[in-house]
Amino acid sequence: MGFRCGIVGLPNVGKSTLFNALTSTAAAEAANYPFCTIEPNVGKVGVPDERLNNAAKIAGSAQIIPTTLEFVDIAGLVKGASQGQGLGNQFLGHIREVDAIVHVVRCFDSGDIIHVEGSVDPIRDIEIIDTELALADLESVEKRIPTMEKKIKGGKEPELAEQLDLLRRVLKVLEAGNPARDTELKDVHEKVLMKQLQLLTSKPIVYACNVSEDEAATGNALSEKVAAYAAKQGASSVVISAAIESEVAQLSTQEEKDEFLHALGLSSTGLTRVIQAGYQLLDLITYFTVGPKEARAWTVKRNTKAPQAAGEIHGDFERGFICAETIAYTDYAAYNGEQGAKAAGKARQEGRDYVTQDGDIFHFRFNV
Repeated sequence: MGFRCGIVGLPNVGKSTLFNALTSTAAAEAANYPFCTIEPNVGKVGVPDERLNNAAKIAGSAQIIPTTLEFVDIAGLVKGASQGQGLGNQFLGHIREVDAIVHVVRCFDSGDIIHVEGSVDPIRDIEIIDTELALADLESVEKRIPTMEKKIKGGKEPELAEQLDLLRRVLKVLEAGNPARDTELKDVHEKVLMKQLQLLTSKPIVYACNVSEDEAATGNALSEKVAAYAAKQGASSVVISAAIESEVAQLSTQEEKDEFLHALGLSSTGLTRVIQAGYQLLDLITYFTVGPKEARAWTVKRNTKAPQAAGEIHGDFERGFICAETIAYTDYAAYNGEQGAKAAGKARQEGRDYVTQDGDIFHFRFNV
């Protein structure tokens, strides 16, 4: 399990440049005019994790397989998108299919790159996109409620009553000018129902502040404004430079990339920071399977129990689950692998009720 992030923003904010860099492809044409991206471009990238590389080195694994993150580059939205402006309805539909939104915001000035609104103002730009997403959600909810009421009244699908109650509460939140994610949910079941509604403003957001190369390490006054705005919204923000990401993507070795970043005062790429922010927002963790053939990373939701974590590998692992032989990554690294960890008493057998921890190294026992 990875997760799917939709990259959104106004035209000419650096979305496609960032997408190209993140996926190390030129699939999305980055051009200095609106709507150069007509269909959503999809790219999968391996999630960087030094723990996986180190575990593979200790075990002498022949292959390293990271978990993946999928980016969807969605064409630039404009004011009026919820009413169909700039092919807006088509692009809003693409956003419904993603797990989280990376909202790229322009935080740099340049006479060479036009701004669709005529000036650089990240908060205004954010509010334009947020408004369009909220209007689209409002229209969607207002249409669904009467249809659902009719079905329930006619005795059809009485189980819809719970969903109708949720929709009515969501409507009040949207009418108050707030995103659907601010709706108070009663329990885990309602969280599932909310996800099924596929509302645009229910999705977690990472604001990616696109700054110039010389401000990538420190950010600037504009990115600080975005950070403050994000904090108030319960969202996250990261500072990136799409230009730097593009240059890093062209370097062949990790050593070259590290040297380049170090020279700019950066310890990691924008990709790493976006992934970390996304993992935190979606409450995801990583566990590993390590052996001589391969070392592999797997992604699950926090609080996932061992049988369900095993099911990410194969359904038979979950159905026939017996136990999970478990070593924490820190112990695996400290004692130089499986045998050392076992000798130190750091290996254990966990049953069906065990809750997966970030960094667990598992060997599942099952019988089907």
